[in-house]
Amino acid sequence: MTSSLNSNTTDSIRALVLCAGGGTRMKSGIPKVMHKIGGLPLIGHVLETLKMLPLSHKACVISSQMDEVKGFVSPIECYIQSEAKGTAHAVLAAAPFFESAPAGCLLVLFGDTPLITPETIKRLLNKHKASKAALTILGMEVPSANQYGRIFLDKDGFCTRIIEAKEATEAELKNTLCNSGVMILDLSVASSLLREVTCHNASEEYYLTDCVEIAAQKGLKTSVALASQEEVFGINTQADLAVAEEVFQKRARLKALEQGVSLQDPASVYFSYDTSLEKGVFVEPHVYFGPNVRVEEGARIRAFSYLEGAKIGKNSIIGPFARLRPGTEIFENVRVGNFVEIKKSVLSKDVKVNHLSYIGDAEIGASTNIGAGTITCNYDGISKHETKIGEKVFIGSNTALIAPISIGEGAIIGAGSVITQDVADDAIALSRSPQKQILEGAKRFQQRARKIRKG
Repeated sequence: MTSSLNSNTTDSIRALVLCAGGGTRMKSGIPKVMHKIGGLPLIGHVLETLKMLPLSHKACVISSQMDEVKGFVSPIECYIQSEAKGTAHAVLAAAPFFESAPAGCLLVLFGDTPLITPETIKRLLNKHKASKAALTILGMEVPSANQYGRIFLDKDGFCTRIIEAKEATEAELKNTLCNSGVMILDLSVASSLLREVTCHNASEEYYLTDCVEIAAQKGLKTSVALASQEEVFGINTQADLAVAEEVFQKRARLKALEQGVSLQDPASVYFSYDTSLEKGVFVEPHVYFGPNVRVEEGARIRAFSYLEGAKIGKNSIIGPFARLRPGTEIFENVRVGNFVEIKKSVLSKDVKVNHLSYIGDAEIGASTNIGAGTITCNYDGISKHETKIGEKVFIGSNTALIAPISIGEGAIIGAGSVITQDVADDAIALSRSPQKQILEGAKRFQQRARKIRKG
């Protein structure tokens, strides 16, 4: 069952996403939260999840070197953590975001935990409301935990403290109830709790988790809601990123199957965050769906095809070994065959481009047949130009169409032609050298060749 929220609970909830971590273990020049799974940056996944919650405000905390992150999350407001002094220090960097609020709650989560779901956050918020706590943390049971902070409860099930793994004793490390880092604080006490956090620890950092013990000492309740380790998995290394990608892909494949999509070999199909496949779509093995792909009912995507930024209409067949690039729109009953590349083009109903062709910056009318080896020559070295092909046109094999050019309806282009001028409706156009036949020529050629070889 999906948790439900009282509308009054969410009207005053502010979400703060912490993104300032340098991500040095990623060994990359890209900010950690800008690494991608499913074609979307990690922070993008978190923000997409927050869109599904009726929050009043959202903000991010970043470092001063993260213009790329700031640009990506815009228009969401960003606050700068000037020094890496811990999670409590990061939250206080955004003090103007929540200290000016008259009432409500502050939800704190991380930009490097892209797998958390709206249902889990709703469960956290509901637990916070039901327990009437000042602070509620999201925990998880991890039997083989090592790097996670340990959550300790009193006899009533309320949290009394969280001990970071590097600060814990061997006995404390045996506790399997661990902290995910996600928490919600009541705004009536958030600022005072945060400002009492000290850095008297091995790392000399201000831990957000210390708010729990401070709250307990003040007699305030701190409750715990549970999540799976998978959902709150934090990404710190390239290996972690690969694990998260695998989880995302499994979820995407399962969702597609549940919606009536046939995946012949699910494990070999790659999905992006916004891939849209309607029921009745059939996907063969080793297909890559890049961002912004929509496939309509009854279409078939054959093996080893690569699609991005494309719309495929009903009952069309794509591939095998086809590439559809951004700006491609395929209408219904279209056939795009093997070793065909389509870029920024519109293929109307019943068009066939069956083999070995490049179609770029083109509009092709209904029921047109594009022969093998056809090239729309759209680039002159400086600018791109358009090719327009009417309905019921036949383009012969090995044809080059030099754009800008227009081929009229019903026209026929002879095989092997290089077409440089517009072709009228119902015309035949061809451009090739006349064929020359030399009778007995082959025989004489071979005789000469044998004499030369013999010397």
